[in-house]
Amino acid sequence: MPVPDRNSTVDTLRTAALIGICVVNLPFMGLPQGAVLSAPDGLWNQAAALFTGIFFEAKFFMLFSFLFGWGIEIQQRAAERAGASAGRRYGRRLVMLALFGAAHAIFVFSGDILVLYALLGLLIWPFRRARPGVLAAIAAGMVLVSCLSLTWLVTLLPSGAVPLPSGPGLGGSYGEAVLARLTDWPETLIFLIILQGPLAFCAYAAGLAAAKTGFFEPGSPWRRHCAHALPWLLMAGLPLNIAYGYVANGPGFGGTGLADLVSFVSLGLGAPVLAAAYLCIIRLVFERPRLPQILVLAGRNSLSAYVLQGVIAGFLFGAYGLGLFGQLGHAALLPLSVCVALTAMLAVGLFARLFGRGPLEAVLRRVTYGAPIRRDGEGARS
Repeated sequence: MPVPDRNSTVDTLRTAALIGICVVNLPFMGLPQGAVLSAPDGLWNQAAALFTGIFFEAKFFMLFSFLFGWGIEIQQRAAERAGASAGRRYGRRLVMLALFGAAHAIFVFSGDILVLYALLGLLIWPFRRARPGVLAAIAAGMVLVSCLSLTWLVTLLPSGAVPLPSGPGLGGSYGEAVLARLTDWPETLIFLIILQGPLAFCAYAAGLAAAKTGFFEPGSPWRRHCAHALPWLLMAGLPLNIAYGYVANGPGFGGTGLADLVSFVSLGLGAPVLAAAYLCIIRLVFERPRLPQILVLAGRNSLSAYVLQGVIAGFLFGAYGLGLFGQLGHAALLPLSVCVALTAMLAVGLFARLFGRGPLEAVLRRVTYGAPIRRDGEGARS
């Protein structure tokens, strides 16, 4: 079995996913819930919300999830080469990820996805040795499960059986914000499990299959397959996501109508297709390193960069910081989210350049491997 070197395409994909996740998350941190879940006022705000809905929502967290699944195979190979127990390493990694996620949800952003990732990581582990074809079938099946769960969500929301998160609670001191997040987190986690869980598991299975088939390896036939598939993915994915974007940002969204159902199902079908298109584009364009090295380093240390995005956003919007909560519309939040993502990545990239890796990655690796890992050691490849 070949020893995988550090793959710059993977780091580029992580960098893109970090930016996309920040674009989606920032309105949920900077606006009241009602302003996020209803049609915004003003042409520019409407255009920004529509653009985000079509091209960002549910796509980039799937790319992040894809890379989590890909990493399972890479980490298992590393454990086998070292003669270590892959299960023990993986278990320690998931526990640490869940602890990071709980702290992130309470102290930074209640919409945290790390705990969800850890829970799904337990579910995907029994399939780690499945053939790529079986994993691809699981991924396809989870798209159907997603459509069903989203349909269920549409029917339950009006009754309050699945309550919507109440919001970030950034109007008071930091202590009050922490208390609000702690109160809000259980409802938010349930909501995210229903909304994002099936699609994340779909991406886990697809990423695990991709690692088994050498998707990112230089010279892989997958590059040619991506070139052939890309036009079809765009033709199928764009109409579905446009339908979702228009309904989700329309004045009647959030009720009990058929339009909401069509919108959510369009997202369940369209998000994986457009995420696959993005994956193909990055696979085609970034065969060799093209990003600045500091951004590549940030991609390698995506956990620290993801958490730092929320820390920066909390300072911007919280009353304990600049107090901008509810002061900016979607049109301002869209470019601001890119600035927040880049600022976090530059800071983490600089930290990694000076100290070898991001601060959270250093802790995660120490717990996972039980000892410090050299920069050029096996841990650096995972």
